[in-house]
Amino acid sequence: MSTPYESAQLILKIFEMRREPVLREARAWFVREFHPTSAEEVLALPADDNRKFRMVTGYWDMACSLVTHGAIDRQMFLDANGELFGTFSKVQPLLADLRERLKVPTLMTHTEQVVMSVPDAEARLEAIRNRLKAITAQHAAAKS
Repeated sequence: MSTPYESAQLILKIFEMRREPVLREARAWFVREFHPTSAEEVLALPADDNRKFRMVTGYWDMACSLVTHGAIDRQMFLDANGELFGTFSKVQPLLADLRERLKVPTLMTHTEQVVMSVPDAEARLEAIRNRLKAITAQHAAAKS
């Protein structure tokens, strides 16, 4: 298990990674434009959007793997990475289907393990999905 100082150092490193321009662009796309309702929609993403999807989900699963393997303190990580819940909220309803169709049973397993370790995780994820749907609807109405 890492010391608090080691956990903090790793959290700062993964935060620096989030500031990298290509990952930042992918994260922005994921929040603003990625609103899948089925695994088919994810599988049908154009190449550039597929790259963004894989970059964002891969980043969070890599970061969460540091938690599941004990390199970063779980609570310290959760306190510093709220965006993780918004990301996972979009993928979670489709995850079993995506794992099956892609034949990748380990897809986002570290992310799932970390997020679902939080008390009332299901309710929190559902609340985030509802909030994101409302925001998306407001933006669509504003463009009309």
